[in-house]
Amino acid sequence: MLDIKWIRAYPHLFDEGLLRRTLEPQSTHILHLDSVHREALKLFQEKRAKRNKIAKEIAQRKQEGAEISNLVSISSVLSQEESLLEKKVQELSEQLVTTLTFLPNMLDEAVPMGKSEEDNVVLKHWGTPRIFKEFSPKDHETLGMNLGMDFVQATKMSGARFVILAGELARLERALCCWMLDMNTSRFGCLEVHTPCLVKEDAVFGTGQLPKLSEDLFRTTDNRYLIATGEVTLLNLVRETVLEEKDLPLKFTAYTPCFRSEAGAAGKDTKGMIRLHQFEKVELVGICVAQEAEELHSAFLEQEEFLMQSLGLPYRVVALCSADMGWTSRRTYDIEVWLPSQGRYREISSCSNCGTYQSRRTDTRYRTFQGELEYPYTLNGSALPTGRALVAILENYQNSDGSITIPEVLHSYMGGTNRLLPYHYRPIYNL
Repeated sequence: MLDIKWIRAYPHLFDEGLLRRTLEPQSTHILHLDSVHREALKLFQEKRAKRNKIAKEIAQRKQEGAEISNLVSISSVLSQEESLLEKKVQELSEQLVTTLTFLPNMLDEAVPMGKSEEDNVVLKHWGTPRIFKEFSPKDHETLGMNLGMDFVQATKMSGARFVILAGELARLERALCCWMLDMNTSRFGCLEVHTPCLVKEDAVFGTGQLPKLSEDLFRTTDNRYLIATGEVTLLNLVRETVLEEKDLPLKFTAYTPCFRSEAGAAGKDTKGMIRLHQFEKVELVGICVAQEAEELHSAFLEQEEFLMQSLGLPYRVVALCSADMGWTSRRTYDIEVWLPSQGRYREISSCSNCGTYQSRRTDTRYRTFQGELEYPYTLNGSALPTGRALVAILENYQNSDGSITIPEVLHSYMGGTNRLLPYHYRPIYNL
């Protein structure tokens, strides 16, 4: 959430920030609402102070045995007026907060301007896409059918956009998860955390998925939400707490299932594992002071690149333009992996700097060395979605006989296995 004090001080910067996101200026409306709210609050406080003063006078006159009926009448009128003002203040406060909650984060000055994802800026390439001379590369769905990937039975069980993995293919996804967690903890110094997948509405609101992305979330009958990303639970670890500057930065990592309705993705990636309702992901979350945010953001990106390079997957790094930025982010880098079957790069990971947008919504603060309370910056990164990593491995490491060469860093996690053989590990229900 944006700071209303900042909007008061810099309404022109606020409106310019909205225009960068192709939104209409709103400073006039918000500052008017803020002014009316503050004036009503002032009147309420004055009315309450006056009634309290009369209450003390009534108490004193009672002790003296003096007449108090006139003061009691005045107090009764003041009480009614105070009650009406309190209700008005509450209504105006809710209007102001609601308006602020629907506002996006302000973009960093370094974010390139653009009208669509076509205007994203490619910052670097790593690795050379493989040239298939002896055979035409197959897509991951075709390859997976003979390795234990089953969409047919998953659809019978759960509907479209679900998948079952079995045998060594399931083990490979588990190996990816374990390896990434080990790298994030041992190499990057993260604290590994296992968190719930069902959360209350306040938790989802705090990270910014609500109210903007409500259609993309699954909600239970008791008004809990299935998390769409581990970012939700990791950031809520410090919800409504006061941290100490000496303990920052904090870095968390977790492996979680994620659930998305993909309401805005009709007709996109309907086949295969690119866009599922349920998928698994290893998440990174950081919490730091403002002065460390840019450096930590770069460190997040470097860690994600390390994972990609260790897997030997060709990729490129992209700076998202203003039109393609997430609602909560100040600045975002995407990592796009090469998929031979599509002959192009596809998003596999991202990392974002969200400034104080989320810490204000979760009421997370830290005490500075000088004893002042400030809101920390929050950062998040996907490192990596195991499903999309699996897709990239299948397609980039496929062989002419349908087998898959396993990246070397995963051999020990696979019990020494270095290849997935077709047909050998078909699910028992397909035999």
